[in-house]
Amino acid sequence: MKSSSSSTTQTATQEKQQNPQTKVSPRTQTKGIDKHIKDYEAIIGIETHVQLSTLTKAFCGCPYNYGAQPNTSICPVCMGLPGALPVLNSKVIEFAVKLGLALNCKLSFNSKFDRKQYFYPDLPKGYQISQFDIPIASNGYVDLDLPVEFGGGHRRFGITRVHMEEDAGKLLHSGNGRYLATLSHLLQVDLNRAGVPLLEIVSEPDMRNGIEAAEYAAEIQRVVRYLGISNGNMQEGSLRCDVNVSIRPIGQSEFGTKVEIKNLNSFSSVNRAIDFEISRQVLLHSQGQGNSIVQETRLWEEGAQKTVTMRKKEGLSDYRYFPEPDLPEVILKKEYVNSIQNSLPELPEMKRRRYENMGLSMQDVLFLANDINVAKFFDATIAKGADVKLATNWIMGDIAAYMKNEKVSINDIKLIPRELAELIASIKGGTISGKIGKEILFELIEKGGTVKGLIEEKIWF
Repeated sequence: MKSSSSSTTQTATQEKQQNPQTKVSPRTQTKGIDKHIKDYEAIIGIETHVQLSTLTKAFCGCPYNYGAQPNTSICPVCMGLPGALPVLNSKVIEFAVKLGLALNCKLSFNSKFDRKQYFYPDLPKGYQISQFDIPIASNGYVDLDLPVEFGGGHRRFGITRVHMEEDAGKLLHSGNGRYLATLSHLLQVDLNRAGVPLLEIVSEPDMRNGIEAAEYAAEIQRVVRYLGISNGNMQEGSLRCDVNVSIRPIGQSEFGTKVEIKNLNSFSSVNRAIDFEISRQVLLHSQGQGNSIVQETRLWEEGAQKTVTMRKKEGLSDYRYFPEPDLPEVILKKEYVNSIQNSLPELPEMKRRRYENMGLSMQDVLFLANDINVAKFFDATIAKGADVKLATNWIMGDIAAYMKNEKVSINDIKLIPRELAELIASIKGGTISGKIGKEILFELIEKGGTVKGLIEEKIWF
C-alpha cells in the first residue's frame, strides 16, 4: 500500500527522563507577538491513552510484548477475520475501576461497549471497540503540585471521563521493496498491537498553558505507575497524549475553535507544542485572520519545533457509533468495587501530603514522590529509624547523582534501605565521619554488603 501523508500512527521517540522531578522547558513564544499574548486566554484539554499491562489483549488470548517481531502475536479476533468473536478480558475492567477510583471519578455500575466506525489500514475490522455514551468512569479530578521553578502552587484539573477501548495496529514506513521504483515508499502493517487494551482519560479544559498541561500528563503517568496498571513509558507508546488547544479574548466566555495536536512523545514536547500553538493562534487573531483557525488535527514536528496540518477533525457523526452487539453489558457489583477501593495503594497526592507533613520542603517532596521506586526506598529507609531529612539528603544527593551518571534506577543499585539507615546512624552517632560515610556509601551502591562489615574490614573508625 502506498503511504499517505495523513498517517495518524506515529512512532514515539525516547521519553526524556529528568531529575529530580519531571520538568518541562520554559514557555516559548513566537517572536513579535508578546504584546498580544496578554490579551488572550488559552483553553487546553488533554486526551491520554494508557496501555494496560495485562497478560493478554482486551478481547482475545494473544499476548503483547513491545518490540516483538511484526505480526507474531495475532489471531483471527485481533485480525478482524469474519466470524471471530471478542471475549472481554476481566483484568481490563479491574484496571479501569482502579483508575476511575484513583482519579476520584463516579463509576458507572452499568456500562457498555460501542463500535466506533472508521477505516484505516491498521484497523482491519473497520471499527474500534470503545465506549461512547456510557463510559465506565466520569466526573473526576486529579490534584498536583507544580514544581517550585515553575511558580509552584497546587492545581486541580477535572476529569471528564475514563473509558475502555482497544488499540489499533501500527503502520511501518519502509524504503525497501521491489516496487520502490514506482512508489515513493511502502507502508507495512504490524497488527501485534491491534486489540491491546487501553484506557482513555479525557480531561476537562482546565489548563491554561503548556507547563500546566505537561505537569498534568506527568501526574497521570505517576498515577498509573503507582497503581501498577501500566508502565507508562512514552517511548514505547504506553502513554500517549493528544492535546486540544483554543484561545479566546480575555473576558470572553465562549470557547474559540479547538485544534488537536498529535505526535507528542515527551512531556517537554507537550509544553512546547502547546505554547507554539497558542502563539500561532494569537498571531492569526492579531492579524485579523482568526477565521482561518479551523477545527483540525495538527502534528508536532520535533525537528522544526512547530505544528503542521494533518487532517480536518472528524465529528461524532463521522464515527457512526452504535452498541457493540458481540459483547454484553459491563455490570459492576458494589462488593467488587469496594474490594478494589480497599486494595488501592497510597497514591502520589497522598504521598506528597504525607511527606510535606514530615516537614520536608516541596522540592524534596516532589523528588521523592515522583518515582514510586524511589518513594518505596525512602519509606523503607525511614521505617528502619533513619532521620527523615538526612535520608532525604542522601537519596537526593549522592545516590541520585550516581543513578544519573550510571543511567540506572534505584532498583538497580546494590544498596538496600536497611544499610542506608545504618550508615546514617553511624555518621550521626559519631562512629564514622561524613567523608568516610561517602566512601562506604559508594561501596554499598556498587558491591552491596553491610555498613558494619565494611567498617570492620577497612578499619574505618
